[in-house]
Amino acid sequence: MTELKELQSKEELKQAWERSMEKPVLFFKHSTTCPISAGAFKEYQAFFESAGDNVGIYVIKVLESRSISNQITEETGVKHESPQIFLIRNKEVLWHTSHSHITKDTINEALQQRV
Repeated sequence: MTELKELQSKEELKQAWERSMEKPVLFFKHSTTCPISAGAFKEYQAFFESAGDNVGIYVIKVLESRSISNQITEETGVKHESPQIFLIRNKEVLWHTSHSHITKDTINEALQQRV
């Protein structure tokens, strides 16, 4: 089973981008003070619990690691939202969504349709 890794440094983010060359990765931007983000994080965790080793799973706490969150915004060109999720493969954003659109089912669909 894969592990849920919190990205806290630019080096860890760089490694996650590199990992996307081997297999798809998910970046979840999470606000630890927002109830909507808490609900989306529960969905992300539900996905994580059923995911195999075929996807890398990461979380970025946007308040605690703002520079990492900002770097993702810069590197993807996608306007920051929180909560927000990205599906990355070969260093490219294949899919992203935010808020109540983040569910276990939408994540599974994105992986099935785009990877």
